[in-house]
Amino acid sequence: MRGDATDKAMSGHPELYAVRYGTASTSRSRFFFDFASAGEPDAEMVTDYFFYVVRSAGETILVDCGFDAEVARRRGRTPLVDPLVGLGDLGIDADDVSRIVITHFHYDHVGNLGLFPEASLVAQASEAGFWASDVAKRPRFAGVTEPDELAALAAAARSSRLELITGSAEVAPGVLMELVGGHTPGQSILRVATASGEVILASDALHCYEEMVLDRPFAVFTDLAGSYQAFDRLRELESFGATIIAGHDPLVTDRYRESGSVGEPVILRLG
Repeated sequence: MRGDATDKAMSGHPELYAVRYGTASTSRSRFFFDFASAGEPDAEMVTDYFFYVVRSAGETILVDCGFDAEVARRRGRTPLVDPLVGLGDLGIDADDVSRIVITHFHYDHVGNLGLFPEASLVAQASEAGFWASDVAKRPRFAGVTEPDELAALAAAARSSRLELITGSAEVAPGVLMELVGGHTPGQSILRVATASGEVILASDALHCYEEMVLDRPFAVFTDLAGSYQAFDRLRELESFGATIIAGHDPLVTDRYRESGSVGEPVILRLG
């Protein structure tokens, strides 16, 4: 950690930040599953891209690590900031990151693992197993991954750098990884016990809040019923007082933008 930064979470609740590193524009008809059945006019839809920083018990943890910039441009996404520059705004260097918790293996969540060679990795065993299977090679699934990134994850598993868990596990004090599935077999959420209350990093279990409001899943999934069940789990956690952070919704940027800030915010304080 740089000398001008302090780790306020050494003793007590974790600190939680989002790094807004990219954006993109799509249409509602491409975003939502079975949009035509809704009988609504199509319209543009903007999505934001985030990864997250948890400072907990003297260590710095990333939740996912974003897309590779060249991959993003090829796929029509707009990078806004290099991940290391975004982390630098928090006084964090690459070698300060001790672990990366991976919510799932899509390209926009695992594209920068090479920037953090010293960090250990954590993911669900069901996620790793699925992407090693033959069925995952079908275009519907493989189209949202990058072969080189999946190969790097497989190598990390063979070398024991990648720790595989099953179900729910505390990955740090006050930080619980919970399997929900749906979007992918190992899609996980992170439950973070911040000083302001429990914050749920929904990742792609909930791309935007409108999915849960309308009960309308995102177009990409491996298990449709599981996507609905993930909504139900998030609703349950919300009913217990948790704050839900959707994985790609510009409303997150609007809600957690620092008061008085102008331009494109990069760092959002979530808890």
